[in-house]
Amino acid sequence: MKLDITIESALDAKNISGTNGENLRYLEEMLDCNIEIYGDCILCDKEDKISFLNRIFFILKTMSMESISLTLKDIAYVYGIVLENLDEEYLSFLKQRVLVGHTVHGKPIYAKTMKQKEYLELMGKKDLVFSIGSAGTGKTYLAVCYAVSQLKKGNIERIILTRPAVEAGESLGFLPGDFKEKVDPYLRPLYDALYDLLGLEQVSAYIERGIIEIAPLAYMRGRTLDKAIIILDEAQNATVDQLKMFLTRLGMYSKMIVTGDISQVDLPNPNKSGLKVSADLLKPLREVGVIVFEKYDVVRHPLVAKIIEKYEMWNKK
Repeated sequence: MKLDITIESALDAKNISGTNGENLRYLEEMLDCNIEIYGDCILCDKEDKISFLNRIFFILKTMSMESISLTLKDIAYVYGIVLENLDEEYLSFLKQRVLVGHTVHGKPIYAKTMKQKEYLELMGKKDLVFSIGSAGTGKTYLAVCYAVSQLKKGNIERIILTRPAVEAGESLGFLPGDFKEKVDPYLRPLYDALYDLLGLEQVSAYIERGIIEIAPLAYMRGRTLDKAIIILDEAQNATVDQLKMFLTRLGMYSKMIVTGDISQVDLPNPNKSGLKVSADLLKPLREVGVIVFEKYDVVRHPLVAKIIEKYEMWNKK
């Protein structure tokens, strides 16, 4: 059966199909059907899938015409968007793509999802933002992107990145090295984001001059942080008292961004995690923003969203 959507451009057809047709094969797996692109036509062997596929391919065609190189991640996201009946909202989002910044190599960084755009807008408007969601939604990376952009514009003087030094099944005491060497692996995602945006040499220079500070959460006690953006990553591993300590460090002309995944608590007693408690408690305040990412916002390997869904089902049982 033929879909209503036609693909006039051979380049768009190739982009939509993916490398060796992997995008189409992925859609086939999710929808349990056969899909082929012949010339400018899209064919499917299941009549009951036609309407759903028309919506998916209309979005994919629009993305391709916007010069977006389509990967399995995009296919998985668009599938989720259509499943949630958010077609119109996403098409509107595509027409107003938000440029976040550039990597050290000059590659532009765009908000990839509607929630990422909302997240960026919240960071611009609010003094304190809680970002809650699964791995792969861009919580940490976008927070660092925003902080770096504000530093480059001269709106802040420092970036402070921190996270609880809580072990995920390992003991710090058994790891080799001094305290910094033990803690640095826990801060690696923050380093990686900075290196991607500024490069190794620039990051090292900023750290040496105190413009960028990366430290465990315990090092925040007793400080007042002015003219800075302070990012607390993996906040699900902080208790209510620790979060209270951290949040009350906020100084003048500063912003705080708190990120975490409430489904991945590594505390000995998961019920002591303070992330959801603090977000719910402070959400009514005008200066506070809270954003919660969904499964379909995951922009890592498509399998990640499936893994998250399976564990959520298991937890409910």
